[in-house]
Formats: sequence, C-alpha cells, structure tokens
Amino acid sequence: MPGENLSREEARERAAILSVERYDVALDVRSAAGAAPAGGERTFRSTTVIDFRCASPAASSFADLVASEVVSVRLNGRELDPAAVWDGARIALEGLAERNTLVVDARCAYSRTGEGLHRFEDPEDGEVYLYTQYEPADARRVFANFEQPDLKAPFTFQVTAPESWTVLSNAEPDGEPAAADGGGATTRFRPTLPIPTYITAVVAGPYHVERDHYSRTFDDKVTLDVPLSALCRRSLARHFDADEIFTVTKQGLDFYHDAFDYPYPFGKYDQAFVPEYNIGAMENPGCVTFREEFVFRGKVTRASYEHRASVVLHEMAHMWFGDLVTMRWWDDLWLKESFADFMAAFSQVAATQYTEGWITFANRRKSWAYRADQLPSTHPVVADIRDLEDAKLNFDGITYSKGASVLKQLVAYVGEDAFMEAARRYFKRHAYGNTELADLLSVLTETSGRDMPAWSRAWLETAGVNSLTPQVVHDAEDRITELAVLQTADDPAHPQLRPHRVAVGLYRRVPGGALERYARAETDVAGPVTVVAELAGQPRPDLVLVNDDDLTYCKVRFDQDSLDTLRSHLGDLSDPLARALAWSAVWSMTRDAVMPAGDYLGLVLLFAGRESDIGVLQSLHLQARTALTHYVAPDRRDLAAAELARGALQELRLAEPGSGHQLAWARFFASVATSAADLQLLRGLLDGTAKVDGLVVDQELRWTLLGALTAQGAADTAAIAAERARDDTASGHRHEVRCLAARPSAEVKGAAWADVVDSDALSNALVEATIAGFAQAGQRELLAPFTGRYFAALEELWASRSIETAMAVVTGLFPALQDAQETLAATDGWLDGHPDAAPALRRLVLEGRDDLARAHRAQMCDTRAADAARPGAAI
Repeated sequence: MPGENLSREEARERAAILSVERYDVALDVRSAAGAAPAGGERTFRSTTVIDFRCASPAASSFADLVASEVVSVRLNGRELDPAAVWDGARIALEGLAERNTLVVDARCAYSRTGEGLHRFEDPEDGEVYLYTQYEPADARRVFANFEQPDLKAPFTFQVTAPESWTVLSNAEPDGEPAAADGGGATTRFRPTLPIPTYITAVVAGPYHVERDHYSRTFDDKVTLDVPLSALCRRSLARHFDADEIFTVTKQGLDFYHDAFDYPYPFGKYDQAFVPEYNIGAMENPGCVTFREEFVFRGKVTRASYEHRASVVLHEMAHMWFGDLVTMRWWDDLWLKESFADFMAAFSQVAATQYTEGWITFANRRKSWAYRADQLPSTHPVVADIRDLEDAKLNFDGITYSKGASVLKQLVAYVGEDAFMEAARRYFKRHAYGNTELADLLSVLTETSGRDMPAWSRAWLETAGVNSLTPQVVHDAEDRITELAVLQTADDPAHPQLRPHRVAVGLYRRVPGGALERYARAETDVAGPVTVVAELAGQPRPDLVLVNDDDLTYCKVRFDQDSLDTLRSHLGDLSDPLARALAWSAVWSMTRDAVMPAGDYLGLVLLFAGRESDIGVLQSLHLQARTALTHYVAPDRRDLAAAELARGALQELRLAEPGSGHQLAWARFFASVATSAADLQLLRGLLDGTAKVDGLVVDQELRWTLLGALTAQGAADTAAIAAERARDDTASGHRHEVRCLAARPSAEVKGAAWADVVDSDALSNALVEATIAGFAQAGQRELLAPFTGRYFAALEELWASRSIETAMAVVTGLFPALQDAQETLAATDGWLDGHPDAAPALRRLVLEGRDDLARAHRAQMCDTRAADAARPGAAI
C-alpha cells in the first residue's frame, strides 16, 4: 500500500517539526460479537483526537492510518475530504498551525493475522476475544496516529464493548463503565504517562481474571502499591496456574526495584495470555500480552516453566528499558531488546527458583545468536534500519541474544556495580524520553572509567562472531609451558577481532571418572594470540575450555587433546554450565562442517541420557533432529534415524517414571520413529494398549503421537477426526490442521499449499499449523514439485499479505528439504532475476539459501567421514 512502509528519513523529518501533546482514542468494538455482517468485512469504529504542535507553522506533514473507511477528517476545525487527503495509509496534513487538533473518524477492520486489533472466536464455547499487537507499527490499523517511537505522548482510551466483557488498557479505568447508547458499556481509562504508539494496548472479551497485588516501601516512607491481574480465555481457566505467574511477577518487581532504584512507574500490572499470538509476549506498560501457549494444557517439563518465567521477566525489564526510556528509531532496538534479554536471565538466577538461567542462556539463546550472526543478513547490534520492513525483520537473534551476550561481556568488562549504576543514571536522566547509542555510552563511561566508544565500535557497531581456540604446549613432565588463546574471524566479510574478557578452565578426570576443573584464569584476550601466563606450570589437562563460565560471545573451539576427551567423556563434565558450553561448541562445529554430523549424533546417543539439565536435553533433541534432517549424508539418513530411535526408546525406558526427562524422551522418540515396530508402539501408547511406566499420555502428548503417525502414513483422517472430537478446542483445531497437512499424499500437499499461498482465508495460527504439517522431513519427494511454485509466488505473496503472514509463508515454505544442488541454483536464479524485490523479502530468501548451502557443506563433511571409516579406506 502506498505510504505504508515509513522510512527513517521520513520519521526524522516529521519528528523535527512535530511534537504530540495528547491522544484521545475512542473504540467501539461491540461489532466483534454477534453475527457477521452480510457480504462485508467485520469492522469497528475508531475516533481519534490528537493535539500536537508544529515547530514550522504552514508546514505540511501526515498522520498514519490503515482503515477500511475514513468517515471524516477535521484539522483545526476544518473539514477535509477523506478521498483527497487519505491514500489508504496516510492522511495528508497541509498548512499546519503552531498548535493543532486533528480529529479522525474511521472504520477499521478486525485482524486475523495478529496485527492490529485481533479477533478470535473460541470454538469450544463461541466466546469472542480481542487484543491488540502493534510492534513495530500496527497501531495505525486501530487508530490514527504518528506511528514512530520518538513521538511519545499521553494516551486516553475509551472502549465501548459488550457489557459482560472485561476491558483493559494501559491505565486504570477512570470510574465505573457507563451504559452506552444502543447497548453495551463504555470504559474510559485514565491518561497514560508519555509512551510511544507501539506499546499502547486494548484487551477485551469475557476473559477469566485472577487478581493479586504487589507492595513495596521505599526509604521507610513511600509505599508503592501495584494491582496485579492475570487473564486467559475462560475455556483455558482450568489449566491456568496464575499463582505461579504472580510469584515470578513479585520476585521480578522486587529485583528490578533493587537493581534500578526507580519505582515501577505505570500503576497496575496486568498480564493477559491471548489466543493466536504471533510472538512470545509484548511489553505494553500496565497491560502485558503473552502467547496463550504459556498456559500449559498438559504436562510439560521444568524447562517450559523456566522459559515462561524468563519471558515474564523479559517483559518486565522493558517497563524500564523501552517503555520508560524508548529508542529514538528502530536502529537502536537493541537498547530495549538486548537489555531485556540479558536482564531476564540475570534476574531469573538472582531472584527465582530457576537458578539454571545462565545454562539455558548459554545453550539456547546464544545458539540463536550464533546462527543469526553467520547468515549473510547479519548486522551490527546497532543496526542500519532504513524503514519499517527492515525493522520488522530486525527482531532477530542479533538484536536479542547477541546483544544480551554482549551485555554479559560488558558486565565482565566494567563490573556489575558500574553496569547497574549506569542503568540507574540512564533511567533518571532520560525518563519518558528517547535515546540512542551515545546516551547509554555516556553513562557507562561515567560509571566505569572505561573507553566505551572503543568498546562499542568493537562489539556493537560491527557484525560477525569470533572463534577462540586454545593452543597448549607441554614439557616432558606433562606440565603446561605455554597456553595461548588464538582468535580468528571466520568470515572474511567481517574480519573484526574483538577484546574479550574470558575465563579459561583446565579440566581433568578424577577418581570415579568425573571431569572436573582444577585451574582457572580470567584474562583479557585481544588480537590474534593471547598468552595466558597464569596457567603456565599447571599439570597437563584433559580438556581446556576457553570461555569457561560463558563470559564472552564467541565460538569455542578445542585443541586435539580436548576434542578427543570430549568424544569419550563429554557426559563426565560435572559442572552443568561447562557441560552446556561443551554441547554448544560441538553443535557449532557440526553446523560449520568441522565435526561430521554422524559424530555429533554419536555424542547425543552416548551422553544425552546422562544430561541432568532438562533444558539442555531438549536442546540436544532439537539439534539432533536438525542434524538428521539437514546435515547427515543423504545415504546415511535412514540408518541414523534408526539409531536415534533405538537410543531414544532405550532412554525413554530408563528415565525416571513421571519425570520431565521421560516426557522429553517420549516426544523425541515420536519425532524420529519410522520402523513398523516403533510406529506400533506409538499407536499402542495412543490407544492405551501399550504403556511406559509413569508416562502420562495426556491430550498434548496424544497429538504429538498422532502427528508422528500421520506423517508416516500410519493414521488416517478418521483418527484425526476422532482426536479432534476428544479435543474440541482452539488448540485441538490447530493440531488437527497440522496433522491433516502432514499426511503423505500429493493431493494433501497441494491442498495445504493452496490454503496458505493461493488464499488468505486462514488466520495466522492456522497458517502456522498448516506450514508445520506441510514440511515433513520424510516427504522430500512429495514436496519437490513445489520448489518452482515457491519462487514463482514470492513477489505476489509479499505484495498482497500482511508482513507477519508473508514472513511466515516465505520462511516456512522455503524448499529447505530439497537439498540437491538444483535448489541452490533455483534460489540463485530468483535472487539474480529479482534485484529490485523488496529488501526484506530478499533477506529472507538469502537466509534460506545460506541454510541450504550450510547443509550441503555439512553433508559433504559427513560423507567424507563415513567414506574414511569404511573398511579398506585409504589412510
């Protein structure tokens, strides 16, 4: 749509002349309930009043609005012709005065894609639920505004809805709801503090609500009282563990108050778990929204609870990093997301029962960062964001997890006290304002005395990841004469070598077989070679672990002795963080085609059953499936799958009955089972004729088992329909759609393709489910005909769908399973033939191509290793 993709330059020009004093937004969402209008889309009324100033009277500018219809536009009392001033995305504002009032009356469409005001009808009871999601720029789908983060203002919302509904926004209601003409009730909310458009929020519907409160005394005088609520759909209420959510919330508020010395500023704290949500959660001040999958319908592992706690704390950190102090433009998205990601792990370990937070961070979050930082689309943490499409794609592993890893390195570099004091000064100095990189560096320089601009240039303003490898020299008495750390930049496009504060740990086997650390040195690594003098004279280690304690952001490599030790004794590492780091390192080596995929799967088969940390175990399962699908030599896949299934079944039977480990192994076994005997066991677990002691086959696990059977052609549509009848819920419907699309049939694949590519009738959640079912690793031949159709459809898809849906389809349907050289050639042909395609679209295709090329390299590595291991191979 013309004007929908706001550029950075346009935003700067508008911010240079405009400042917003207030918004008054009235929404009438009564139309969400009841029958749909005959022959037309369902819309709601949106009336917006904006008071704003213009520093250049008589200048022109524009407001943002994406709507079905603009009924009227009035600027400073003058009626404007909507057809003349509104182009579908922007309202032209000519001849501005020093002080201005804009009034826009519009009809806007409810969303089915999770962008704007999303409407969901619960299939279980027919109830309707609404919520908003705006980041980075979808508030304009709900009300007229100036949609950029540096034009902050107070907002007053007024929502007319069915009388029985719960209605929430960022602020407290200003009195009781009032009866509305024509039925329903109108809730008017108090004005917010100055915030940007993208974190305003409305949640409305017959939600189940639980309440609590938080209080805190400051300086023995000032008491902060924060009303708390937690919401979910009524049909999920029986699964809702609000008490656990409130516990983590209070622990987080206590921690952040101590750490930041700035009281929570936004009054109440509502947390709504909403349906068909595209992301994990959103930090709307006073009204945080979460993906409702965090309301667990069945048994999950401790890792799931830990992950939910991390997300709660991540969003809470945003109340300060992002909401109180907001980045000026999306270039500095890291100023909120990197900090929130870091603070989530930091607070989790310090304040909650989930003290394994740094292990999870090292093993899961940083894996996301390492992958993103080796793609052709990698970028500095402080990014170059040209427009809103760029901004949408910048919510990636660099901005979140590399940025958080860099902040962990920063804490090691300047010290925790200096880091926290800088945060405190930052909040007090810039409260309710907007900042950029220089503002943070200024306070860090004050508190640390370090050369922060130089540190920033190395860590925040350059892309790429370094590798650190130990080089060990021993004497005749098996003592270290020199231990050096070698630093390399593996990608010639990003040759920067960085300063690293690292710990180097020496490990050896002790009586009983455990691998334990006996020496450690913390040092500054700089340049290509750094000698760690403190470790000279130590006995020869079995394992040298560079980046012990995970202080820096790097790829860890090993000397030959250490690698030999890990091949035989990785599971003997007694420290869970060191073990997680070792697992992460060998996975990185597998992805980089340094370690054959078969060797990695061998390590999983040998040692994953001994892994005590459930989060690490589940990461190993995910990575093993990735290795099997993409990195194992094609002619070895069947054998590798059989070995994995055999090992998984053995560990399932050995796992403690009723434990999270048992559940994790059951799910992994289902994902790799292919033999007739294995499928028969899955069928028996599903119908109750087979049992594993302690394993509860609840509804979620039933869908896992059925999905595996369906993809193998061992369950039919009648079985899927029967399961849906058992689980006639929104979750059941998504599982049903996934299973139907997973059936191994050319007709099924064609229908699934048509549902997501040729039609836009499905909601975002059902698009996601259909894609998940469509792309089955064991169905490469069935999927091969869609490669050409994929590239033929790309530009039309990008032009005709919302960016959220377009991203899901372009990424999810990329022919990653067609790992022949011809697919790379087809990808290159599209990229070469479409140089003017939208940059964001080209980025997604480039990323798919890079993953495919990486898979080719890994398969070649695995093939060479297999050939060398065959009897009679040349030595």
